[in-house]
Amino acid sequence: MTPQTVREPTPLFAFLTTQWPEVKRTKLKQWLRFSGIQVNGHPVHKHDHPLQPGDVVSIHPQKAPPPVTVPLPKGLSIIHEDAALLVIQKPAGLLTIATETERTRTAFRVMTDYLRETSRGRQERLWIIHRLDRETSGLLVLAKTEEAKTWMQENWARMEKTYLAIVEGSPSATSGTLQNHLDETQPHRVYVTQRATSTTREAITHYRRLGQGFGRSLLEVTLDTGRRHQIRAQLAAAGCPIVGDAKYGASTDPAKRIALHACRLKILHPDDDAEMVFESALPQELARLVPSTPC
Repeated sequence: MTPQTVREPTPLFAFLTTQWPEVKRTKLKQWLRFSGIQVNGHPVHKHDHPLQPGDVVSIHPQKAPPPVTVPLPKGLSIIHEDAALLVIQKPAGLLTIATETERTRTAFRVMTDYLRETSRGRQERLWIIHRLDRETSGLLVLAKTEEAKTWMQENWARMEKTYLAIVEGSPSATSGTLQNHLDETQPHRVYVTQRATSTTREAITHYRRLGQGFGRSLLEVTLDTGRRHQIRAQLAAAGCPIVGDAKYGASTDPAKRIALHACRLKILHPDDDAEMVFESALPQELARLVPSTPC
């Protein structure tokens, strides 16, 4: 690729996307990460590196070096990684991120360490886009740049999030919508109410029964809103607490965890709006709880 001379002050990445519009942003970010972008003959890794008139920018396509092997906790795996996003499968029992009262090892901390190792120190941090409760397993998306984090959070309502929940009993209908309000003022529990007040927020959850047996039902759950403990609180209020969720009224705990799994994500990529779909099968300790479980 022909080197280009800077005519006016501008950040590096803006210059790259203007001068080489045919190159995907994810590819440019990969080259930045692995020393493929040079300014005045020297590799530059920061996307916001300030360019001045007379600077010469050149591209030397680089392949990623051999991967660094980083051990991950049992049950945690990487589903997808690119220059902007990291999609992982989080096991039950692992916090997404530390809280004021709990500073134990978290998915965020593990993946930050992973990123530092695999980037050989060139990338130091990740950003949280959304969270899963400690006892909820499944798909979790992290951002590798602040720009990706901001875009994903601003557009999160456009993404499709699907869960599998195994509940005690069965809803009165095979499918339906739970629409009410949640009071999140208490630190450890959410309360469902039909009335909107200054301390409540509307919550909308759709469910479809996929199977049942052993006094339990397997539900596919999708969300229009994303409130704290939304699925857990609304299903409990509907008379069908999630198996293992004693906080919200469950009387059984055969899997020694809450039977809730984030099984599918359909998201848009922050760089080009491309649709991406990720799926995760129900863990075996949950699949055995209902005889007709799809897994």
